[in-house]
Amino acid sequence: MAVATYTKAGTKAATAVKLDKAVFGVDVKNHDLLKEAYVAYLANGRENVAIAKTRGLIRGGGRKPWRQKGTGRARFGSSRNPIWRGGGIVFGPTGQENYTKQLNTKSKRLALRQALSVKAEKVIVVEDLVSKDGKTAELAKFLAKIDAQRNILIIVDNKTPELVRAAKNIPAVQVVNCNYVNVYDVLNADCIVFSQAALKAVTERLGKEAK
Repeated sequence: MAVATYTKAGTKAATAVKLDKAVFGVDVKNHDLLKEAYVAYLANGRENVAIAKTRGLIRGGGRKPWRQKGTGRARFGSSRNPIWRGGGIVFGPTGQENYTKQLNTKSKRLALRQALSVKAEKVIVVEDLVSKDGKTAELAKFLAKIDAQRNILIIVDNKTPELVRAAKNIPAVQVVNCNYVNVYDVLNADCIVFSQAALKAVTERLGKEAK
């Protein structure tokens, strides 16, 4: 599959770039692995901050509500009993739960190849993507020239501070180093902009195992 290539100025280059079928032409028969990799990314980024207090952690309840016998009511030793309103929580989150999900390297790379194959038609290649001054207007103008719209994922081989600063104030634009491309970012992107060096690096890294 060939995709259009743009120069640094945002004009179409004379020759188009062919995407490697081993990386961008994988036959995705079902989306089970893609879903597993997508969910694993979210789970591994989850912050474990939820904590529920047990009866021993709630303040008060030290005094016995009523005497043990003779009242006709059920016996209770504390008003912080879990079955009382304002009591402790049974089997609630403790903050020690482990929500991470593990995928082996082979599965991760296959899932990434599948994701890139699904989004192959949305790929745009540019000769280079460098922001010298870190100006947002300059990058926005360039993206408009190459017709990159909506959620844009920019994949480069060198993630410079100037490029990050230029993209920071543009809504729905994300800059990623080619070594850290993941299924979540690829599937959420409506347009994927590769620099030629980044495309070569991703193809070499993912294409070796596919062959």
